[in-house]
Amino acid sequence: MPQAEHPGDRDSSVEIIQRELTSFARRARATAARMHPELSLVSFTLLSHLDERGGCRATDLAAHYALDKSTVSRQVSALERSGLVMRRVDPDDHRVQVLHPTEAGAEILRQVTVSRRQMFGERLADWAADDLARFAEYLVRYNEASRED
Repeated sequence: MPQAEHPGDRDSSVEIIQRELTSFARRARATAARMHPELSLVSFTLLSHLDERGGCRATDLAAHYALDKSTVSRQVSALERSGLVMRRVDPDDHRVQVLHPTEAGAEILRQVTVSRRQMFGERLADWAADDLARFAEYLVRYNEASRED
């Protein structure tokens, strides 16, 4: 039979989760800077999205990540100056420009992705398979709930 839930326990758990996710986000930004100095966490995320989707418009990036258009514009401009992103005219609507990773952008993305996987693998090496599966399930569940916001 499940143990009775105490209101303070739930509040305490939510506080711990908030604190730990904040710590995770800070470490993720710092780690991104170490893995590739020119590729911030936001830039990595945008470049990954472009790669996964086979390109998209800047307005689509802004909508997907709930970012201000000016923030996306600055990030995309920096990626273009670095030679990691290029614009192509949409063949279906010549008024629209679609962003795509360049070959250099795709290569850096591959390198950073391999490094990140290795880092996570090392951090989680002593976790049991069941723990990893539950953690993965909880992260997916949390992120799906966050998308609904």
